[in-house]
Amino acid sequence: MGSPPELTLGRLLSSWQPDVPALLLVALLAVPYGWGVLRLRRRGERWPVPRLAAFALLGLGALVVATMSALAVYDHALFWPAAIQNVLLDLIAPLGLALGDPLRLAVRALPERAAGRVRRVMTGRLVRLLTFPLVSTALVLTTELTVYFTPYFETALREGWLHDLMYLHLLLAGCLFVVPVLTREAALPKWCGHPVRAALVFVDGIIDAVPGIVVMTHGTLIAGAWYLNHAPSWAPDVHHDQQLGGGAMISIAELVALPFLLAILVQWARTERAETVTLDRRLEAELIPATPAAGPARGPDLVRPWWETENSEVARRVRQQRPER
Repeated sequence: MGSPPELTLGRLLSSWQPDVPALLLVALLAVPYGWGVLRLRRRGERWPVPRLAAFALLGLGALVVATMSALAVYDHALFWPAAIQNVLLDLIAPLGLALGDPLRLAVRALPERAAGRVRRVMTGRLVRLLTFPLVSTALVLTTELTVYFTPYFETALREGWLHDLMYLHLLLAGCLFVVPVLTREAALPKWCGHPVRAALVFVDGIIDAVPGIVVMTHGTLIAGAWYLNHAPSWAPDVHHDQQLGGGAMISIAELVALPFLLAILVQWARTERAETVTLDRRLEAELIPATPAAGPARGPDLVRPWWETENSEVARRVRQQRPER
């Protein structure tokens, strides 16, 4: 493998190379999503444009940039492009894909039987285990630490097939945490409501900074044998290169945490608003006087209102708000 030309701002923006496995993955994600959006439109239903934009630009876009931009051109010569690649794959791309809400789109667009299969898969034991918040967070952290502090990364630099597998590994690990937190159809525990999800995202933002801190402060070179032998003459000192990569990982992880948390808060606010509207409608229906039936007058039938007999979230809120009689 020859040494690439000196990395400048112009080359950082203009250097691209095709990656066939990555292109196949992008097509595998984009085609069903686009089919679902078109199917809804043919039925006269609308799919939110912001969700489509998030899936295409932030999700698939991050995947393309990570695997085919200058980051991929220079990741075998410099450590910091490879570090940014990995953060894009396990943080940025999963966030974009999750904001696109592909599971909800599948449930709405697919025929009823196929949609039922999707729901059964999402509520299966294996998926519930892998997406359990503590498990998925541990998988993300373990994946990142395994990449950098085992022979995994250096071997992937030598073996193209393993490099592609590492891309997929990082993307899947990130999706296991991000997609369920932002998706209604995910099989998260009942106690994992929006307040808990917001707390999990906050904690995850702190945890995501750990690999970057360790990489930046680690005294031993990561994939040192490879980068010492393949570093071009114009490249910075290998130790400094590693510190740049660790700093980039920390910065991106912390920047992603804010929009991630904002997305949870927006969902929380929308859910609260929808529940309030439902509550108001049911209360209004209860206050509509019944039309008296023909016949002799009789005393009113004593019927317990729905909020005293039901055990739904809306009913519990009504019981809390109504004074004791």
